[in-house]
Amino acid sequence: QIQLVESGGGLVQPGGSLRLSCAASASIDSGSVRWYRQAPGKERELVSFITDRHITYYADFAKGRFTISRDNAKNTVYLQMNSLTSEDTATYVCNVYWIQTDHNIWGQGTLVTVSS
Repeated sequence: QIQLVESGGGLVQPGGSLRLSCAASASIDSGSVRWYRQAPGKERELVSFITDRHITYYADFAKGRFTISRDNAKNTVYLQMNSLTSEDTATYVCNVYWIQTDHNIWGQGTLVTVSS
């Protein structure tokens, strides 16, 4: 079973930046990687994904501010988050999906708090 561990969350002021990492314990080259977030009182929502072909998608709130990337040599996917606002406060969770087997794995999440 492949394990996913997120890191990079923390407290940041409005307008600041964070880079989240999703590190896998084995190769995830053939999978698509998604970042989700869930804020208190809200449903989980998709933030961004990157496919095995490096095709990317961003939710409207993330466009122009967030950048997803992957380094397959390190089995790691990143989410660069710029121009953060209080509405970005949430627990961010990474997910890897393999279409070949319709299989998902999840990390435990990393908390991002945007506050002055």
